[in-house]
Amino acid sequence: MKKIKIFVIFIIILIFNSKANSQIEIKFKVGEEIITNIDVKNEKNYLVFLRPNLGKISENELIKISENSIIREIIKKKEIDRLFTKTVNIEFIDEIKKNLLKFKGVNNEDELKILLNNNNIEYEKIIEKMKYEGLWNELVFKKYNSFLKTDKKKLKEQLIKKKTNEKSYQYNLSELLFEISVDETFNNKYEIIKEFIKVNDFKTAAVKYSISDTSNKGGQIGWVKDTFLSEDLVELLSKIEIGRTSKPIKTPNGYLILKINNKKEIENIINIEKELNELIKYERNNQLNQFSLMYYKKLKQSTIINEY
Repeated sequence: MKKIKIFVIFIIILIFNSKANSQIEIKFKVGEEIITNIDVKNEKNYLVFLRPNLGKISENELIKISENSIIREIIKKKEIDRLFTKTVNIEFIDEIKKNLLKFKGVNNEDELKILLNNNNIEYEKIIEKMKYEGLWNELVFKKYNSFLKTDKKKLKEQLIKKKTNEKSYQYNLSELLFEISVDETFNNKYEIIKEFIKVNDFKTAAVKYSISDTSNKGGQIGWVKDTFLSEDLVELLSKIEIGRTSKPIKTPNGYLILKINNKKEIENIINIEKELNELIKYERNNQLNQFSLMYYKKLKQSTIINEY
């Protein structure tokens, strides 16, 4: 009788495991790495946790965003593991945790773990994901730092010229950088994005459509002084109301839509040297962002991606 009971229990466990395994489906193969429906579900939880507005869009759209997010992460992670030999120190991880605590508005690590658990997210997994985001930025800097070009003399001349302006402004900006695939037209893609923004919001649209590294932040750039921008861009922004978006601007990597989240008047340039150092840093960051996108595109093109 005891042997029969053990056998029955074994069969039940076997059936349960079989049912559980039957629910796992392979969705993609990126290189040699498999993406399952469970991976997509976990990614969806992660994205909604960081960008709650994503919870408002349809399930199908959210799944597509999650799939693209995992593919992008796998491609970058593979390159990081191949080339980046630097050991991640404790300070690096602590900074990630600190930023996450601040972003989610919690006081300590225990509160964060409870919040993550309530959203079905593993604490170690989210730290790992954010670690690789930071390592990607370091890898891009390491690879392209020597290619960064800034004409200090020219930039200084621009600042001196702008110092004579009666008023100066600072813009809080978000961006959405989109590209046109071979089976799309510019007008059709732009109309789709405009309609999506109208029905949802700009942040969600940036996560869904933007190819920029800011996409995982809802396209958020932050505050930018008009002295850092080209005259053409300053003129364009001066005609846009707060809360509105620009028409697409052609760039080497696609078409850029800017949104003005806020705007404020600031003092004219007082310290040219201080402003110049900030402008040089801004220019270098812009160039690194361009290199980052170019680098990722190249990696993606050379990666075999199969959908099942």
